[in-house]
Amino acid sequence: MSRWTLVWLALSVITGVLGFGGMTSSVTGLAQILFGIFLALLLISLVAGLVAQADDRSNARD
Repeated sequence: MSRWTLVWLALSVITGVLGFGGMTSSVTGLAQILFGIFLALLLISLVAGLVAQADDRSNARD
């Protein structure tokens, strides 16, 4: 799960630099949309990883 989190983080940073770095308007719009998508996927991966980790810990106690 952490591998996907790192992938989404890298893609978010790359598209953020491209989208907010002053490129042409057509590329900027696309990069900003992709930035939002990858950022959302990053947050989902982080939350899912934390939930899975907490679930593993609670199962280990039983």
